[in-house]
Amino acid sequence: MPESPIRKLVPYAEEAKKRGIKVIHLNIGQPDIKTPQVALDAVKNNDLDIVAYGRTEGSETYREKIAGYYAKHEINIAAGDIVVTTGGSEALSFAIGTIADIGDEIIIPEPFYANYNGFAVASGVKVVPVVSKIENNFALPAIEDFELLITPETKAILICNPNNPTGYLYSKDEIKKLAQIVKKHNLFLIADEVYREFVYDEKEHYSILQELDLKENAIVIDSVSKRYSMCGARIGFVISKNKDVISTTLKFAQARLSPPTYAQIASEAALDTPQNYFDEVIEEYVGRRNFLVEELKQIEGVKVAKPQGAFYCIAELPVKNADNFAQWLLENFDVDGETVMVAPAGGFYATNGLGLNQVRIAYVLQQKSLKKAVHILKEALKSYND
Repeated sequence: MPESPIRKLVPYAEEAKKRGIKVIHLNIGQPDIKTPQVALDAVKNNDLDIVAYGRTEGSETYREKIAGYYAKHEINIAAGDIVVTTGGSEALSFAIGTIADIGDEIIIPEPFYANYNGFAVASGVKVVPVVSKIENNFALPAIEDFELLITPETKAILICNPNNPTGYLYSKDEIKKLAQIVKKHNLFLIADEVYREFVYDEKEHYSILQELDLKENAIVIDSVSKRYSMCGARIGFVISKNKDVISTTLKFAQARLSPPTYAQIASEAALDTPQNYFDEVIEEYVGRRNFLVEELKQIEGVKVAKPQGAFYCIAELPVKNADNFAQWLLENFDVDGETVMVAPAGGFYATNGLGLNQVRIAYVLQQKSLKKAVHILKEALKSYND
């Protein structure tokens, strides 16, 4: 199993804290946005006598409300098209296990969420990367690039939209091109849409579920973690109109019995979160993004792609090895007792040698903290010699 590029530096951060150094965490997508009160109250005020096993596929009332959420976005799904999982991570793991056997292949535009690789390895599935580049803001590679990679072992194309770690938002035209290719080659299109609410600059998110001809090919991964700042709830779901996909996913879900009861209570209540909550959150993230990108551009030798969604960006640094630099930041550098933790981006690529001088930065902190972090990063790059 590959280690997480996001979490592998945690021991160094903990040691830094023991030395009295304050660590500003830009390495992990844990929002500092408050969880909706309606979700917290649902747990506090419940009157359960017994925390019993729930249904394997998730409670019917919750799945009905999820379908209602999608209906508001003009996407028609039913409760029977949904399997509730223990986080979006389990949903991804189930999806890969459902559609691919040992030795099969899944094509993924890189850089991609590093755990995709872990889930694939756990299922004996090979990740086949297609490269997107910082020079064109990580736009979808040419369709011809995908077709060159398709073999008899290819089972799916997997995208994250908006993308973690790049913040790239796939356009309606790009989704339609992917739909054409998966239909042509009889593949699945798996879309991780957990950041669908976080879209900026008056752009709109276009779901693969809006492609009606993809009824048998589309699998969506969703989660409450980022949408409602409920990362610790560990509730996600798999959505597909393909009945074989759902019935097979259910077998994986049966092996772990049922998703957690209290987390489902909170997640079901979270669906009643008013729209002004999201309006305020998006406004906050746009401000953070604009500030961070502009500040990073002012640092000599730094190249940064501007995110259109989610709350991450990839920055290319004037260093040879971002892993070494990130560790050095925690072990050997501080400004007035503070340092920064970033996620080296090499672990978000499957192609050897790519992303070695890049880092992923999560702008999940207030601008005051981001300003301090960028200053520390600027001073560190002046001092670092690799």
